[in-house]
Amino acid sequence: MVNAEKIGVTGNKEKDKLYQHHTGYIGNLKTVSLGKLRKTFPDRILTTAVKGMLPNNPLGRAMFKKLKVYAGAEHDHQAQQPKVLELLASK
Repeated sequence: MVNAEKIGVTGNKEKDKLYQHHTGYIGNLKTVSLGKLRKTFPDRILTTAVKGMLPNNPLGRAMFKKLKVYAGAEHDHQAQQPKVLELLASK
């Protein structure tokens, strides 16, 4: 997926929708709003949404590994570029 930074939401979701994660330390539950997450890591909005939709089993984890999300239009992956293979015919 490309252009993750251009996701549109309606209503007051920019400030009301919250994403939480735990750092592993006691009492360290971090919360960030959708608007702030869009400014810092716009690709995480889509990855967390897709990860929540996938099943919590080995198949879902394998499917999630194949997901590539980019904030802008530029990315490292290119379409297949087939090349002509010339074969020499034996006489």
